[in-house]
Amino acid sequence: MSIEQNTRSFFVSDLHGKQSRFTKLFKAVADEKPGFLFVGGDILPSVDPPRFSGERFLRGYFLGELAKLREGLGDSYPRVFVILGNDDGRHEESSLIEASEEGLIDYIHGRRAKAGRWQVFGYSFVPPTPFRLKDWERYDVSRFVDIGCISPEKGSHSFSTDKNDLKYGTIKEDLEKLTEGDNMDNAIFLFHSPPYQTKIDRADLDGVRIDHTPLDLHVGSIAIRRFIEKRQPLMTMHGHVHESARITGCWRERIEKTLAVTAAHDGPELALVRFDLTAIDNVQRELI
Repeated sequence: MSIEQNTRSFFVSDLHGKQSRFTKLFKAVADEKPGFLFVGGDILPSVDPPRFSGERFLRGYFLGELAKLREGLGDSYPRVFVILGNDDGRHEESSLIEASEEGLIDYIHGRRAKAGRWQVFGYSFVPPTPFRLKDWERYDVSRFVDIGCISPEKGSHSFSTDKNDLKYGTIKEDLEKLTEGDNMDNAIFLFHSPPYQTKIDRADLDGVRIDHTPLDLHVGSIAIRRFIEKRQPLMTMHGHVHESARITGCWRERIEKTLAVTAAHDGPELALVRFDLTAIDNVQRELI
């Protein structure tokens, strides 16, 4: 007799090393025992100087607490899908790759993983921002950079980079390579960037001008938006723009057949998105 798969799922993003948020997340996982946990990037502390170094936080806290959960939950421990975000130094990626090889998590940036009848894809890169760290920033559909932003070539990196890749690589090309030949009917995407010109990529830039030019109020990825419109995956998860849900009053959006949701939040609470892979339209978001 086959055991019915647990398809209840949690999604969080942009916790930025806030231990109060992580504590609430780990307690919810222990209490509710979802089958899947999706972590959408910006895991590390972003204060300067951070209370923990990136490595200490990942290994000693984040991965350490997941290991405790696995020990306590046993067979009820969820599949944990993880990507990093633009505030996370890529030099810490090796810790996640090692944890993935040990089976504690599934590190899925630029990869795919099977989850029952669903296929999960991960992608960390965001279009160029005004911030200096460029480990997870990439040209979007061309080498155009919005006013006020810094190109991936001119910012700083925490690891050795391929100059040609920085100069010519795009999010558009990455997504084409990642999904070439794949059916999207049961595809779930864990993105850090939201899609462009939606209710979940709206930034708090009203009235802001540089050299008399107003800034674009939408800061998501054109490539991700076009990919969703063309390929129509089942569901996409996003973060990055903390204030979008507060400004627009929306944390979910339909792009034709695709359901797109954000777990980014600009308050002190944990924004916990709950859904079931068999009934994604019943998705809920709670601030705890």
